[in-house]
Amino acid sequence: MRHEPNGLQAPDRPWRSRLHEVIFEADTFAGKAFDLILILSIALSVLAVVLDSVASVHARWGDELLIAEWAFTVLFSIEYALRIVSVRKPFRYVWSFFGMVDLLAILPTYISLVVPGSQYLLVIRVLRVLRIFRVLKLANYLNEARQLTAAMRSSRRKITVFLFTVLTLVVVLGSLMYMIEGEESGFTSIPQSVYWAIVTLTTVGYGDISPITPLGKALAAVVMILGYGIIAVPTGIVTVELSRASAGRISTQACELCGAEGHDSDAAYCKHCGARL
Repeated sequence: MRHEPNGLQAPDRPWRSRLHEVIFEADTFAGKAFDLILILSIALSVLAVVLDSVASVHARWGDELLIAEWAFTVLFSIEYALRIVSVRKPFRYVWSFFGMVDLLAILPTYISLVVPGSQYLLVIRVLRVLRIFRVLKLANYLNEARQLTAAMRSSRRKITVFLFTVLTLVVVLGSLMYMIEGEESGFTSIPQSVYWAIVTLTTVGYGDISPITPLGKALAAVVMILGYGIIAVPTGIVTVELSRASAGRISTQACELCGAEGHDSDAAYCKHCGARL
Protein backbone atom coordinates (compact mmCIF):
# COMPACT_ATOMS: atom_id res chain seq x y z
CA MET A 1 0.00 0.00 0.00
CA ARG A 2 1.38 3.39 -0.95
CA HIS A 3 1.18 6.59 1.03
CA GLU A 4 0.67 10.14 -0.19
CA PRO A 5 3.05 12.87 1.08
CA ASN A 6 0.44 14.31 3.45
CA GLY A 7 -0.15 10.91 5.01
CA LEU A 8 -3.12 9.97 2.80
CA GLN A 9 -3.27 6.26 2.07
CA ALA A 10 -4.14 4.76 -1.28
CA PRO A 11 -7.13 2.38 -1.10
CA ASP A 12 -6.62 -1.35 -1.50
CA ARG A 13 -8.47 -1.67 -4.82
CA PRO A 14 -5.90 -1.93 -7.67
CA TRP A 15 -7.30 0.76 -9.96
CA ARG A 16 -7.46 3.28 -7.14
CA SER A 17 -3.97 2.35 -6.06
CA ARG A 18 -2.65 2.95 -9.58
CA LEU A 19 -4.59 6.21 -9.83
CA HIS A 20 -3.19 7.32 -6.47
CA GLU A 21 0.35 6.51 -7.60
CA VAL A 22 0.01 8.62 -10.73
CA ILE A 23 -1.74 11.61 -9.13
CA PHE A 24 -0.04 11.92 -5.75
CA GLU A 25 3.43 10.47 -6.27
CA ALA A 26 6.33 11.53 -8.47
CA ASP A 27 8.64 8.53 -8.14
CA THR A 28 7.34 6.85 -11.29
CA PHE A 29 7.53 8.07 -14.88
CA ALA A 30 3.74 8.36 -15.10
CA GLY A 31 3.53 10.27 -11.82
CA LYS A 32 6.25 12.73 -12.77
CA ALA A 33 4.78 13.23 -16.25
CA PHE A 34 1.34 13.89 -14.74
CA ASP A 35 2.72 16.51 -12.35
CA LEU A 36 4.82 18.26 -14.99
CA ILE A 37 1.83 18.45 -17.36
CA LEU A 38 -0.25 19.75 -14.45
CA ILE A 39 2.28 22.46 -13.66
CA LEU A 40 2.40 23.51 -17.33
CA SER A 41 -1.41 23.70 -17.41
CA ILE A 42 -1.41 25.82 -14.26
CA ALA A 43 1.10 28.25 -15.76
CA LEU A 44 -0.90 28.55 -18.99
CA SER A 45 -4.18 29.08 -17.12
CA VAL A 46 -2.68 31.85 -14.98
CA LEU A 47 -1.22 33.46 -18.11
CA ALA A 48 -4.67 33.40 -19.74
CA VAL A 49 -6.23 35.15 -16.72
CA VAL A 50 -3.48 37.79 -16.66
CA LEU A 51 -3.77 38.51 -20.39
CA ASP A 52 -7.56 38.73 -20.14
CA SER A 53 -7.17 41.66 -17.73
CA VAL A 54 -5.40 43.70 -20.45
CA ALA A 55 -8.04 45.75 -22.27
CA SER A 56 -6.48 45.52 -25.75
CA VAL A 57 -5.97 41.76 -25.46
CA HIS A 58 -9.46 41.23 -24.06
CA ALA A 59 -11.02 43.21 -26.92
CA ARG A 60 -9.33 41.00 -29.53
CA TRP A 61 -9.04 37.60 -27.85
CA GLY A 62 -11.68 37.80 -25.11
CA ASP A 63 -13.81 34.93 -26.40
CA GLU A 64 -10.84 32.62 -26.92
CA LEU A 65 -9.46 33.38 -23.46
CA LEU A 66 -12.88 32.71 -21.93
CA ILE A 67 -13.01 29.32 -23.64
CA ALA A 68 -9.48 28.57 -22.42
CA GLU A 69 -10.43 29.59 -18.89
CA TRP A 70 -13.41 27.22 -18.82
CA ALA A 71 -11.38 24.43 -20.43
CA PHE A 72 -8.70 24.68 -17.73
CA THR A 73 -11.37 24.90 -15.03
CA VAL A 74 -13.08 21.72 -16.26
CA LEU A 75 -9.69 20.00 -16.46
CA PHE A 76 -8.78 20.99 -12.91
CA SER A 77 -12.25 20.04 -11.68
CA ILE A 78 -11.81 16.54 -13.07
CA GLU A 79 -8.34 16.33 -11.53
CA TYR A 80 -9.72 17.49 -8.15
CA ALA A 81 -12.44 14.84 -8.28
CA LEU A 82 -9.88 12.14 -9.15
CA ARG A 83 -7.74 13.17 -6.19
CA ILE A 84 -10.72 12.75 -3.86
CA VAL A 85 -11.61 9.39 -5.37
CA SER A 86 -8.08 8.01 -5.16
CA VAL A 87 -7.58 8.44 -1.39
CA ARG A 88 -9.01 6.40 1.45
CA LYS A 89 -9.78 9.41 3.63
CA PRO A 90 -10.88 12.14 1.20
CA PHE A 91 -11.70 14.70 3.89
CA ARG A 92 -8.06 14.71 5.01
CA TYR A 93 -7.08 15.72 1.50
CA VAL A 94 -9.93 18.25 1.15
CA TRP A 95 -8.92 20.05 4.35
CA SER A 96 -5.16 19.86 3.73
CA PHE A 97 -3.23 22.89 2.44
CA PHE A 98 -2.99 21.63 -1.13
CA GLY A 99 -6.57 20.37 -0.99
CA MET A 100 -7.82 23.86 -0.18
CA VAL A 101 -5.59 25.40 -2.85
CA ASP A 102 -6.88 22.91 -5.44
CA LEU A 103 -10.46 23.80 -4.53
CA LEU A 104 -9.84 27.55 -4.62
CA ALA A 105 -8.22 27.11 -8.04
CA ILE A 106 -11.55 26.14 -9.61
CA LEU A 107 -14.19 27.97 -7.55
CA PRO A 108 -13.72 31.52 -8.98
CA THR A 109 -14.79 30.50 -12.48
CA TYR A 110 -18.05 29.03 -11.19
CA ILE A 111 -18.60 32.01 -8.88
CA SER A 112 -18.10 34.36 -11.85
CA LEU A 113 -21.44 33.11 -13.21
CA VAL A 114 -23.05 34.93 -10.29
CA VAL A 115 -20.44 37.57 -9.43
CA PRO A 116 -18.86 38.99 -12.63
CA GLY A 117 -15.15 39.71 -12.37
CA SER A 118 -14.41 37.14 -9.68
CA GLN A 119 -12.69 34.95 -12.27
CA TYR A 120 -9.57 37.09 -11.87
CA LEU A 121 -9.09 35.44 -8.48
CA LEU A 122 -7.96 32.42 -10.50
CA VAL A 123 -4.40 33.71 -10.19
CA ILE A 124 -4.39 31.77 -6.92
CA ARG A 125 -3.71 28.77 -9.15
CA VAL A 126 -0.08 29.81 -9.16
CA LEU A 127 0.12 28.44 -5.60
CA ARG A 128 -0.31 24.98 -7.05
CA VAL A 129 3.09 25.33 -8.68
CA LEU A 130 4.50 24.73 -5.17
CA ARG A 131 4.08 21.06 -6.01
CA ILE A 132 7.20 21.37 -8.15
CA PHE A 133 9.32 21.13 -4.99
CA ARG A 134 7.95 17.64 -4.42
CA VAL A 135 7.93 16.64 -8.08
CA LEU A 136 11.59 17.51 -8.61
CA LYS A 137 12.60 16.32 -5.12
CA LEU A 138 14.27 19.62 -4.30
CA ALA A 139 15.12 18.65 -0.73
CA ASN A 140 17.62 21.49 -0.37
CA TYR A 141 14.89 24.04 -1.04
CA LEU A 142 12.61 22.33 1.45
CA ASN A 143 15.41 22.51 4.00
CA GLU A 144 15.90 26.24 3.40
CA ALA A 145 12.15 26.80 3.68
CA ARG A 146 12.12 24.98 7.01
CA GLN A 147 14.97 27.11 8.35
CA LEU A 148 13.26 30.33 7.25
CA THR A 149 9.97 29.24 8.83
CA ALA A 150 11.72 28.33 12.08
CA ALA A 151 13.52 31.69 12.14
CA MET A 152 10.28 33.62 11.58
CA ARG A 153 8.55 31.60 14.29
CA SER A 154 11.37 32.24 16.77
CA SER A 155 11.34 35.95 15.93
CA ARG A 156 7.62 36.51 16.27
CA ARG A 157 7.67 37.85 19.85
CA LYS A 158 10.53 40.25 19.19
CA ILE A 159 8.92 41.39 15.95
CA THR A 160 5.58 41.90 17.75
CA VAL A 161 7.22 44.08 20.40
CA PHE A 162 9.04 45.99 17.68
CA LEU A 163 5.83 46.63 15.71
CA PHE A 164 3.99 47.90 18.79
CA THR A 165 6.92 50.22 19.49
CA VAL A 166 6.81 51.56 15.93
CA LEU A 167 3.02 51.98 16.14
CA THR A 168 3.38 54.01 19.33
CA LEU A 169 6.16 56.07 17.77
CA VAL A 170 4.20 57.01 14.64
CA VAL A 171 1.17 58.03 16.71
CA VAL A 172 3.33 60.33 18.85
CA LEU A 173 5.22 61.76 15.87
CA GLY A 174 2.04 62.22 13.87
CA SER A 175 0.37 64.04 16.74
CA LEU A 176 3.38 66.33 17.16
CA MET A 177 3.38 67.16 13.45
CA TYR A 178 -0.36 67.91 13.60
CA MET A 179 0.27 70.35 16.44
CA ILE A 180 3.20 71.98 14.65
CA GLU A 181 1.86 72.27 11.09
CA GLY A 182 -1.94 72.23 11.38
CA GLU A 183 -4.51 72.24 8.62
CA GLU A 184 -2.81 75.00 6.65
CA SER A 185 0.00 72.61 5.65
CA GLY A 186 -2.29 69.69 4.80
CA PHE A 187 -2.13 67.98 8.20
CA THR A 188 -5.90 68.14 8.61
CA SER A 189 -6.20 65.55 11.38
CA ILE A 190 -4.16 63.28 13.61
CA PRO A 191 -4.91 60.18 11.45
CA GLN A 192 -3.71 62.12 8.40
CA SER A 193 -0.57 63.10 10.28
CA VAL A 194 0.00 59.53 11.46
CA TYR A 195 -0.24 58.47 7.81
CA TRP A 196 2.49 60.99 6.99
CA ALA A 197 4.63 59.65 9.84
CA ILE A 198 4.30 56.08 8.57
CA VAL A 199 5.16 57.06 5.01
CA THR A 200 8.18 59.07 6.17
CA LEU A 201 9.41 56.60 8.77
CA THR A 202 9.39 53.75 6.26
CA THR A 203 11.33 55.96 3.80
CA VAL A 204 8.56 55.62 1.19
CA GLY A 205 8.01 59.36 0.89
CA TYR A 206 5.00 59.83 -1.39
CA GLY A 207 5.30 63.60 -1.08
CA ASP A 208 1.54 64.22 -1.01
CA ILE A 209 1.92 65.89 2.40
CA SER A 210 5.01 67.75 3.57
CA PRO A 211 5.83 70.18 6.40
CA ILE A 212 6.33 73.88 5.66
CA THR A 213 7.46 75.43 8.94
CA PRO A 214 11.11 75.21 10.09
CA LEU A 215 10.12 73.25 13.22
CA GLY A 216 8.06 70.84 11.15
CA LYS A 217 10.96 70.29 8.76
CA ALA A 218 13.27 69.64 11.69
CA LEU A 219 10.88 67.01 13.07
CA ALA A 220 10.61 65.47 9.60
CA ALA A 221 14.39 65.20 9.42
CA VAL A 222 14.42 63.35 12.75
CA VAL A 223 11.74 60.96 11.49
CA MET A 224 13.70 60.29 8.30
CA ILE A 225 16.86 59.45 10.23
CA LEU A 226 14.89 57.20 12.60
CA GLY A 227 13.51 55.40 9.55
CA TYR A 228 16.90 54.06 8.54
CA GLY A 229 17.54 52.68 12.00
CA ILE A 230 14.10 51.14 12.31
CA ILE A 231 14.37 49.30 8.99
CA ALA A 232 17.51 47.55 10.20
CA VAL A 233 15.93 46.19 13.41
CA PRO A 234 13.64 43.44 12.02
CA THR A 235 16.32 42.45 9.52
CA GLY A 236 18.80 41.95 12.36
CA ILE A 237 16.31 39.98 14.46
CA VAL A 238 15.52 37.52 11.67
CA THR A 239 19.19 37.24 10.67
CA VAL A 240 20.18 36.21 14.20
CA GLU A 241 17.44 33.58 14.31
CA LEU A 242 18.47 32.28 10.89
CA SER A 243 22.01 31.80 12.10
CA ARG A 244 20.68 29.73 14.99
CA ALA A 245 18.52 27.54 12.78
CA SER A 246 19.77 24.06 12.15
CA ALA A 247 21.58 23.63 8.87
CA GLY A 248 21.02 19.88 8.76
CA ARG A 249 19.70 18.32 5.56
CA ILE A 250 16.17 16.95 5.46
CA SER A 251 14.45 14.43 3.27
CA THR A 252 11.17 14.59 1.38
CA GLN A 253 9.93 11.42 3.09
CA ALA A 254 6.65 11.62 4.98
CA CYS A 255 5.66 9.48 7.96
CA GLU A 256 3.37 6.64 6.91
CA LEU A 257 1.41 6.84 10.17
CA CYS A 258 0.85 10.54 10.88
CA GLY A 259 1.92 12.11 7.58
CA ALA A 260 4.46 14.47 9.19
CA GLU A 261 7.25 15.81 7.00
CA GLY A 262 10.55 17.62 7.50
CA HIS A 263 12.56 14.71 8.92
CA ASP A 264 16.35 14.69 8.92
CA SER A 265 17.87 12.74 6.06
CA ASP A 266 19.29 10.15 8.48
CA ALA A 267 16.20 9.87 10.71
CA ALA A 268 14.92 6.34 11.35
CA TYR A 269 11.82 7.29 13.35
CA CYS A 270 9.20 10.05 13.07
CA LYS A 271 9.93 12.90 15.47
CA HIS A 272 6.19 13.52 15.93
CA CYS A 273 4.66 10.08 16.56
CA GLY A 274 7.67 7.79 16.87
CA ALA A 275 6.70 5.50 13.99
CA ARG A 276 9.51 3.88 12.01
CA LEU A 277 10.22 5.70 8.75
